[in-house]
Amino acid sequence: MLDAVEILSAKILIVDDQDANVVLLEQMLLKAGYTDVSSTLDPQGVAVLHAAHRYDLILLNLQMPSMDGFEVIDLLRELEQEPYLPVLVVTADTSQQMQALLAGVRDFVSVPFDLIVVQTRIRNMLEVRLLYQKLEAHNLRLEELVLERTAELRASEARFKSFTQLSTDCYWEQDAQGNFTSVSGPVFEMLGIVDDQMQGISPAGLPGWNVEEHAQLDANIKNRRPFLDFIYSRKREDGSMQYLQVSGEPIFDSASRFNGYRGIGVDITLKQR
Repeated sequence: MLDAVEILSAKILIVDDQDANVVLLEQMLLKAGYTDVSSTLDPQGVAVLHAAHRYDLILLNLQMPSMDGFEVIDLLRELEQEPYLPVLVVTADTSQQMQALLAGVRDFVSVPFDLIVVQTRIRNMLEVRLLYQKLEAHNLRLEELVLERTAELRASEARFKSFTQLSTDCYWEQDAQGNFTSVSGPVFEMLGIVDDQMQGISPAGLPGWNVEEHAQLDANIKNRRPFLDFIYSRKREDGSMQYLQVSGEPIFDSASRFNGYRGIGVDITLKQR
């Protein structure tokens, strides 16, 4: 939300070729408490002024001889990146009001002035303008936070993979059916298989496992229990024994549904021998 100080400190520019109108609007705004009010009698310099100061509101007379208000609006539209054009037009010609709205102007006031109406419309436009700017700043900050968090997650993932590679032979993830979904390290080389052989099957489908040991591991998985430094063995095709030490934990989603397992593994064949 906005407080009164934010609204009253908004930057306002009055554009009118009639000095009397400028003085009247300036006095009205200053009396209402606005503290940053500027004016110009030269419509041709409005775009340059807005580029330098980025006014929160421009009070623009449409009927000026050297350059009418619609030409000024066209120049301002080239400067504004967002669709919101912070212009409140001043006109005595009611036929121009709809044309001004179609040109992107947000509101208008009629001449002669009803000061209460003018003050109300100025305040309303400033509230919308400032809230819009706050929303844009908030969205920008959210984008920055997302980028920061993404960078942090990637750095954390890199550290984790580095630690895994230093502390174990492999890191693996499996889905709820026991199929590999992600591996890091020589998992397939340890099992003596090629990558293509693992498509659509789980490592339990490979031959040579010790039946009792693998039954105990399966029981842990079926009951969704974590396991630490579990050792099991398998007989290779050449008749030699291989010993693997694995640790794993179940994975659950935000709705507590089982999604599979993740863990680490080490080939301890030489150690066992």
